[in-house]
Amino acid sequence: MVERMFGLVVERQVLPGGLDTLSPGPILAGFLFRIDRSRLNGHDLVVVMRAEARMEAHYAAERMATITEVAYSPNGNADSGVERSEGLAEFASDDVGAALNLTRRTADIELGFALELHQRLPLVWEALSRGGIDVRRARTIVHGTSHLSEDTAREVVESIIETAPGLTTGQLAARIRRLCIQTDPEEAKQRYDRAFEERRIVVEATTDGTADLYAYGLPADRAVAISRKLNRLARNLKKHDGSRTMDQLRTDIFVDLLSGDHHCGGSDRGTVDIGVDLTTLAGLDENPGEILGYGPVAADIGRQVAAKQHKTEWRYTVTDPDSGQVLHTGITNRRPTAALKRTVQTQHPTCVFPGCRMPSIDCDLDHRVAVIDGGPTTPCNLAPLCRHHHRAKHQAPWKPTLTPDSGHTWLSRLGHTYTTNGQSP
Repeated sequence: MVERMFGLVVERQVLPGGLDTLSPGPILAGFLFRIDRSRLNGHDLVVVMRAEARMEAHYAAERMATITEVAYSPNGNADSGVERSEGLAEFASDDVGAALNLTRRTADIELGFALELHQRLPLVWEALSRGGIDVRRARTIVHGTSHLSEDTAREVVESIIETAPGLTTGQLAARIRRLCIQTDPEEAKQRYDRAFEERRIVVEATTDGTADLYAYGLPADRAVAISRKLNRLARNLKKHDGSRTMDQLRTDIFVDLLSGDHHCGGSDRGTVDIGVDLTTLAGLDENPGEILGYGPVAADIGRQVAAKQHKTEWRYTVTDPDSGQVLHTGITNRRPTAALKRTVQTQHPTCVFPGCRMPSIDCDLDHRVAVIDGGPTTPCNLAPLCRHHHRAKHQAPWKPTLTPDSGHTWLSRLGHTYTTNGQSP
């Protein structure tokens, strides 16, 4: 069949019969490999898109299976035989994170997801493998049942798995929440009580320089009451302030109330560790600064924050803007800080394990060569490792080697190498 595209004559490709229902596997992969999208009409492109989604889900399921196998692989190298441990390797997520270039948190999530699919909810893995559901729906089911006992979770999955392919993730999550309560009301009450006991506040940095504040484990009625109060105050203020949207007003009221600017008093006392280059410090440049534990901040934001912290201890690092070389470090009050510790933390702002961003001020100082083996307590033999990766180095073991740029080459417990540079954020 011949059709016209942009004034050119294009021969339309005819799709294989039954492509829209073909199960994922080598045959479907072969068909998709030979497809020329530029020769398909819109109808056929949707068929291909659905087929690709089934293949994507299948490969995701296979990757989760491989991650599970990695987690049960004992220490070894490229020449090791095929073995599996009876128990899960304690530092398995570090292999996943380093190999796939993931943060420690993301690697933990991926490993946990893989284990949930293979060990706790095999019906979800099977649905993912055959392309019946995608990764988003699989994660929705795993997350929505993660708080249940294994028997109750499997009962919920059996009730939802056949209809899951036709539901959006929002619809799926809502049905799972209802099923969780219906399946075992007493367990639902116990889960609520446990969640309330573990209530907490979490602050996370965003990519645009702001921050998100989360409150977890709130009683639902109190959360709704707070939301309604914010709405009421914002509506009243809106009558006299047309320059801000309702979202902006609610947020500003929330911040004002909790920061104590109008009602609660209090202060911002704490320790802040900030890095800034010399010309920005002098106001000649606008290069971003770095607040450890948060991330990069615009120069002006950094200066504004600094101006507000009259009573806060600041640890500062002044660097050359061209070479990045450290010119000076110090603190802004008289609290004593070990010079050696500060030197190492300045050289390595974060944990030196691949992908880890734990601020060095919250890390252990590890001797590259142990003291018992004659290693000196000097800057060139010390490096910050967060508690988890400190244990991984000694117990897994992961073996670091110093590189010429003050970075590290790590040999994993499975024989792979991963290199970090000396200036990693």
